Amino acid sequence: MAAEILTSEVANARQRIRQTELALQRTEEMLAENVALRNRIRTAVEAADRLVKIDPPSFEGRRAG
Repeated sequence: MAAEILTSEVANARQRIRQTELALQRTEEMLAENVALRNRIRTAVEAADRLVKIDPPSFEGRRAG
């Protein structure tokens, strides 16, 4: 009886460990995707900044005061 309970508890613990490992793996994958996306966005923003410095937007049609 006690051995059956222990076996069941060990099986449950192993299942929880496996689920946790899968969740951790997916979290790491999502983090890598987010870092890659952040890098792409940063590159795009830096490129846009360079373009603005090369060819500033025209403010024709706007009047001061």
